[in-house]
Amino acid sequence: MAAVISATSSGSAQTTFADEEQGGRALMRIRCRFEEKTFTVGLLDNPSARDLATMLPLDLVIEDFSTNEKIAYLPRKLTEEGSGPFSNEAAGDLCYYAPWGNLAFVHGGYKYSSGLIRIGRLDDGPQPLLTRGKFPLRIEHLPPA
Repeated sequence: MAAVISATSSGSAQTTFADEEQGGRALMRIRCRFEEKTFTVGLLDNPSARDLATMLPLDLVIEDFSTNEKIAYLPRKLTEEGSGPFSNEAAGDLCYYAPWGNLAFVHGGYKYSSGLIRIGRLDDGPQPLLTRGKFPLRIEHLPPA
């Protein structure tokens, strides 16, 4: 999965998935586990994703929110430096919702909204997120391949 940096109108940079054929790669990979489901996420090269990586490993609780995402509250807020609007929203995105300080694991359609920062994308799609309920969640670094 490739990541490219695009400038926003405020002069800051927001990493996007706009051009996956350019040969870039995710900053790092993380492994997430809940309810006998294990999946990996490619983190983007942006300040919020790097901040999350410094907190790992994490033991959180993941739960359903609305009909298109699961959320998990972090022990502290992540930096919002470099954030801004993004496009190419897709099921499987991992976002940080700054106003509430939670991760949002998206498994259905969504659109960018203020305060939402995309920090990664599930490597193999959103299928593991379709398990409904509230579960313990473990997030940890995945060793480089």
